[in-house]
Amino acid sequence: MSSSDVTSTSSPDIPQRLLVIDGHSMAFRAFYALPPENFSTDTGQHTNAVYGFVSMLIRMIADHRPSHIGVAFDLDTPTFRSEEYTEYKGGRNKTPEEFHGQIDLIQKVMEAMNIAHLSVDGFEADDIIATLAARGEQAGADVLVVSGDRDAFQLISDRTKVLYPKKGISDIPPMDGDAVEAKYFVRPERYSDLAALVGETADNLPGVPGVGPKTAAKWLNLYGSLDGVLENIDSIKGKVGDSLRAHVDDVKRNRRLNELLRDMDLPVTFEALELSRPNREAVEELFDTLQFNTLRKRLFDLFGEEEVSVEEEPMPELARLSTADAVAEWFASNAGQNVGLHVATAELGDGGHDVVGLAFAADDATAYLDLEAADAATEQAVAGILGSESVPKAVHDFKRAYKLLAERGLPLAGVVDDTMISAYLIQPDRRSHELADIAQVHLRMSLEAPESAGQGQQAFDFGADPAAPAVRAAHLVNLLSEYLAGQVLQRGAALLLKEMELPLSVILADMERTGIAVDVDRLDELLEDFTRTIDQATQEAYAAIGHEVNLSSPKQLQVVLFEELELPKTKKIKTGYTTDADSLQDLLVKTQHPFLVALMAYRDATKLRQTVEGLRKAIAEDGRIHTTYAQTVAATGRLSSLNPNLQNIPVRSEAGRRIRDVFVVGEGYETLLTADYSQIEMRIMAHLSGDEGLIQAYRDGEDLHRFVGSHVFDVAPEDVTSEMRAKVKAMSYGLAYGLSSFGLSKQLKISVDEARTLMKEYFNRFGAVRDYLRGVVEQARKDGFTSTIEGRRRYLPDLASDNRQLRDMAERAALNAPIQGSAADIIKRAMLGVQQGLAESGLKSRMLLQVHDELLFEVASGEAEALEELVRERMAAAAELAVPLEVQVGIGRSWHDAGH
Repeated sequence: MSSSDVTSTSSPDIPQRLLVIDGHSMAFRAFYALPPENFSTDTGQHTNAVYGFVSMLIRMIADHRPSHIGVAFDLDTPTFRSEEYTEYKGGRNKTPEEFHGQIDLIQKVMEAMNIAHLSVDGFEADDIIATLAARGEQAGADVLVVSGDRDAFQLISDRTKVLYPKKGISDIPPMDGDAVEAKYFVRPERYSDLAALVGETADNLPGVPGVGPKTAAKWLNLYGSLDGVLENIDSIKGKVGDSLRAHVDDVKRNRRLNELLRDMDLPVTFEALELSRPNREAVEELFDTLQFNTLRKRLFDLFGEEEVSVEEEPMPELARLSTADAVAEWFASNAGQNVGLHVATAELGDGGHDVVGLAFAADDATAYLDLEAADAATEQAVAGILGSESVPKAVHDFKRAYKLLAERGLPLAGVVDDTMISAYLIQPDRRSHELADIAQVHLRMSLEAPESAGQGQQAFDFGADPAAPAVRAAHLVNLLSEYLAGQVLQRGAALLLKEMELPLSVILADMERTGIAVDVDRLDELLEDFTRTIDQATQEAYAAIGHEVNLSSPKQLQVVLFEELELPKTKKIKTGYTTDADSLQDLLVKTQHPFLVALMAYRDATKLRQTVEGLRKAIAEDGRIHTTYAQTVAATGRLSSLNPNLQNIPVRSEAGRRIRDVFVVGEGYETLLTADYSQIEMRIMAHLSGDEGLIQAYRDGEDLHRFVGSHVFDVAPEDVTSEMRAKVKAMSYGLAYGLSSFGLSKQLKISVDEARTLMKEYFNRFGAVRDYLRGVVEQARKDGFTSTIEGRRRYLPDLASDNRQLRDMAERAALNAPIQGSAADIIKRAMLGVQQGLAESGLKSRMLLQVHDELLFEVASGEAEALEELVRERMAAAAELAVPLEVQVGIGRSWHDAGH
């Protein structure tokens, strides 16, 4: 839907339409429709209610095209109804922990979308809705009320309908007068009378015992209204008549309380509710924080692009390069300029891509070379340009371009900018750094052809030339590179780009192309073993309850666990009681029931089998698995492994170690070597905090967690038990990520008081750590960003937010980023140092994988000792800390065997 589609209902020729939403009602519906565990940010903030609410809102706008919108929310303060009747709405379930904070976030989204939201102390959202509906009708608008509260039915009229959700957030049919009468046997204007007689469970308003909707409707239709029923109360015979007379005061109270106010004094006018375009910058920033990618696209697609004047860039001249002389002449005429480069590809049948052309862009000229039509001399000429350090180039996704060209036998050097990485360095929390997205955000320019570009976007028209898409991309890269350079410099990221990220792209590209060998037979054996374990666990589960059940069905599991076996109830959710992994693990610890033992074994084996199946599918024709590393996903600077993710293979479980055992040394090499940092994040904590006790412990080579445990528990180091050590280890790492005493209690399965005491004793002994953790947030609040030891910044504007949830999320990020980000920088420095050492020494051994703080190498024959010495030296020298960087090394035929 285009911008004009959304906003056209405000035209005087088209009837106005007001959409009024019951904020809490829809938020709770969204919360229960979408599982909380599937919607949370990196900082732990649940967002399922926010996501569902905004998704529903987008659909409402698309389907109903309102000209005006308002959202009403309840407050936690008492209302005039609860003051009259203290039991009003009593007995409602406690708000789930995961829901907390999401209303504030929804309101923040409404503000970014320029949609009014209202709350009034002492009144309910229903009253605000009723008043807004009345104002809409007075203004001549059609009104759509979105609410899951049946009290809203009394608002239905010729101009007002209620959209009443039936299931989830997608099934929301309209209720008009006929629909209400068909369901409740009375017209909407009599619904409040009916509810007064029947009662309303949701509001804790008891009705007349023995009187249901049919009886109440019969009376109302006979006597015209509730007043008519009460005037003729003595004429109503039988037990129901007696019951009515005995509860007449309750009925009158119900009617007073369920009648919605339609004349409140609200702080907005009808005109102020007019639908306008969202604040794109505010939405971008907020959705980055909430990690809403798909939703962002749906929202912007709905409204289209903003109609703004864009300064027109001159159309660059397009040259077709078809000879070696033409290549040389074009680059000579544009010498001294940074050249934007885009590699044009065609998709192959196996999902891969073949290079078919190269697009170049200088300040006022563009060029395209069709590689499929180029002769050897022309390709050799362009190879010289591509491989020349003296021709500065800018690309988008340097690593991908390097790999694509390498597959064709072409070099790529002299790259001075990767616009994807530059955009990431200045906005690391942004979820998409695709060329089209950052061109829109920073330049308001489109990657699309002019006819497909959004309003307010400049698009470059190269006619019907088939090279046009590639040339547009190269031109945008050139413009973006110039634009972003200033921001990269301003944000202190120029050296990170030049000295770390760009050289690292080449190393990662080579690692991805190399891959790691796999023992296919052992992998197939694992697949069979996990399948047998699943079958065995399934049969044991059936035997424990005496019948078959779908072990993957939460609904069937609820019946077995809480009805048949009558086990203690877990957390209440909309569909019953949760059967998520954490809850069932707690239940297993409490009960040790054989069905639960089998169920958890089934789940574990199923998850492992899925991992193995993914690895089996990922084996390439060369018998190796080639993961892809992402440099622009994690806001802290950590690398991510994708397709397949080799960073999430469990290392501490026996099953995980068996999976690592299928990764083996490849043909022509002698062994594998692993090297990782010991406790790098705690060493960074010691360095950044300057805590003398921690620093001395590391310098003395002590077991840190035993050392800390002896101080926290006031015992000799040799008397620190494994349980004590585990507690201080969990706490030490947790403190770096803003772990609260409540979080620590859940993690260690101890009381909150014990967790609080543990933290207090820790900080009493290691005061510099406490001071650092307090100071890093305060400093970030002053600066607006955190910084790693390499100067990598993470900007956190929400540290100054008046929204508590956003502020808490930003504070957790401020604690997390310097330590985890510094660890990421150190391992990257180590990779650069090791690769440089390999080149300088002439060793044929090669780096295969980076997994968090670990590097994995394939060792050439006779080079194990030299490689180990090189790796230890370069990794230890990757950073100058107040404590030594300890490197642990292992060697073996498989990844598992090389572990240490």
